[in-house]
Amino acid sequence: MNKTKRVALPGGSMRLPDDARRLSPVADDEIIELTLVLRRKPRALPSPAGWPYADGAPLNRETFGDTFGADAADVERVQAFARASGLTVTACEPRRRVLWLSGPAQAVQRAFGVELGYYEWPGRAARFRGCRGEVTLPPAVCPAVLAVLGMDQRPLARPHFRRARQERPPGGFTPPELARLYAFPDGLDGSGQVIGILELGGGYRPEDLQAYFGSLGLPAPGVVAVSVDGGANRPGGDADGEVMLDIEVAGALAPGAGIVVYFAPNTDRGFHDAISQAAHDTVHRPSILSISWGAPENAWNAMARSAVDAALEDAAGVGVTVPIAAGDNGSSDGESDGVPHVDFPASSAFALACGGTRLTAAAGAIAGEVVWNELANGEGATGGGVSAVFARPGYQSGIRLPESPQTPLAGRGVPDVAADADPETGYRVRVDGRDLIIGGTSAVAPLWAGLVARLNQKLGRPLGHVNAVLYRMGESAFRDIVSGNNGAFRAAAGWDACTGLGSPDGAMLLQALTAAGRTPAGVGKSGGRVSAAGGRRRRGS
Repeated sequence: MNKTKRVALPGGSMRLPDDARRLSPVADDEIIELTLVLRRKPRALPSPAGWPYADGAPLNRETFGDTFGADAADVERVQAFARASGLTVTACEPRRRVLWLSGPAQAVQRAFGVELGYYEWPGRAARFRGCRGEVTLPPAVCPAVLAVLGMDQRPLARPHFRRARQERPPGGFTPPELARLYAFPDGLDGSGQVIGILELGGGYRPEDLQAYFGSLGLPAPGVVAVSVDGGANRPGGDADGEVMLDIEVAGALAPGAGIVVYFAPNTDRGFHDAISQAAHDTVHRPSILSISWGAPENAWNAMARSAVDAALEDAAGVGVTVPIAAGDNGSSDGESDGVPHVDFPASSAFALACGGTRLTAAAGAIAGEVVWNELANGEGATGGGVSAVFARPGYQSGIRLPESPQTPLAGRGVPDVAADADPETGYRVRVDGRDLIIGGTSAVAPLWAGLVARLNQKLGRPLGHVNAVLYRMGESAFRDIVSGNNGAFRAAAGWDACTGLGSPDGAMLLQALTAAGRTPAGVGKSGGRVSAAGGRRRRGS
């Protein structure tokens, strides 16, 4: 196809890690499977980031997909292009705005103007299929396509969990103990809710779940495993720590909720397709999706980042709350260039980004809570900072954000909320037959998932993308963490780039959300913020 008659897909520059080494070309007849993400129908989509709690009732999945899915003409145009390029359309879901294609590598390279090859990536992947070049398409097709995913198969994301140095240090908590410390509303168990969990590797063993929940005096949840792009429940590797942590924390905090685990490959395609599957799942219909995987924003190519962000927007649009771990490597997010970075997808405006604290307790009450930062002894620190690619969302307009040295963009601040994450004061769990204590912001996402399940149950409606209401409340329904740092950023009164608004006071949150649901404007205001229980504020020390 004549390159002069093609245009570059916005954000479609395919770059490989600087230290990736090419091993060989891809065989011409190797079958490649792709996901094409299409644009929405040409109509205005109200931003879920601005929906107030009281009058922003989400659409059901079917109506949302019919209203804001792919345009039929776009679908027909892209399908015709694929077939003319020697590719097979294996499936199409216009409500999700996705086409799945397959075909030989030679046809894929011609169709999208890229070069495929096999590479090794020291320290991350022994061998993977990579892609380089600029994704190009015919002018009549390009505007309809948001992303082409699946050409690059390098493992992209990392799980954000940390094992304690000692196998059983004295400071760990069971999830029910944390529920009591954080004043989760009593008499609620998440009944009627479904918690989705996204996993990009690892697995769980039912016998471990039986033993763990039995030790807590709770019934083991009925866990449903959903395969996405060939992912599956495959226990036996290091990622089991992530999978078991997520299931055990969420299941212990909301034992009446159903749990659905979406297993997908650790690629940009797998990440997108798992979120999209959960957002549009008309069988299990999760009201919460917990995500404990991510990577620095600059590790993603722009096209894939936009596709994942659009899938999270779909989740918000259908009323799914998405708590996402903010990362475990402090303000650098593990990068070595000397400037701060935030983790994606936690930096999406449609995420409830979850930071981490170090929690201590005495006599059944919180004795102290500070920013989690154990970088000095190699045990990590909470992520947090300012996005270099996503603009500040409207719900953060009332807070002071720190300056970002990377860009003049007034970026989205991360995180939104926090909870215990230090592995030395972490979560008592069971993984592959062993009782361990695990921390990391990976544990904070399922903790918030369990809390949201209880709140949804009591309120009789999904909180959905609740960030706008939480920011109007300010610190009134949180434990405001005012001590510590994550490297470049320090805790302070009010929102900060270490722990966001703070760790939860579940009872206060319920009161404030109940009041918000009765207020025509969506929130009760006292100086611009919800006043819960007389505006009483609590601080971490």
